[in-house]
Amino acid sequence: MQFFCYHRDRSGSTPLRAAMVEEHWSYMDRFELIARGPTFLDDDTLTGSVHVVEVPDVAAARAFVFDEPSYQAGAYRDVLLRRTSWQSLDPSVTGGYLAIGFLDRPEPYDDLPAPRADLAGFGPLLSDDATRLLGAAALAATEEAARGALSRIAVVESHLWQRGGRR
Repeated sequence: MQFFCYHRDRSGSTPLRAAMVEEHWSYMDRFELIARGPTFLDDDTLTGSVHVVEVPDVAAARAFVFDEPSYQAGAYRDVLLRRTSWQSLDPSVTGGYLAIGFLDRPEPYDDLPAPRADLAGFGPLLSDDATRLLGAAALAATEEAARGALSRIAVVESHLWQRGGRR
């Protein structure tokens, strides 16, 4: 099963996150990650960390987000964790924007229309049993493209994003 995970940073946690980067990456190396990377403000202050992970079930997804070393150390203020059926699209997009949005009311889920090809990735945010559409998330080179991919969903937040992982 695929899960979309977004750890939101606590205010002032950038030094802690920087000190823990090797522990974070070593932890992430144990998982099959479909997408990943930090989010930040215009001044490079970290705001969070996005991961799309393949794990066997909801319990494993919860363990993935709550056992993460930076979470355990208190760097994150909260975690968004939702089932997804993520589509990785344009691998040449190595940075840009993450947009996350939610529907006013969940609706039955069978599939979303194919996203535009100019996205790095796109996926629905689903109920744990994957029967209800709650929202969607997109990674794109531009904020306009990321928000545009969520056209029928109210965008709640968008962040600068950079593809993550070991270099």
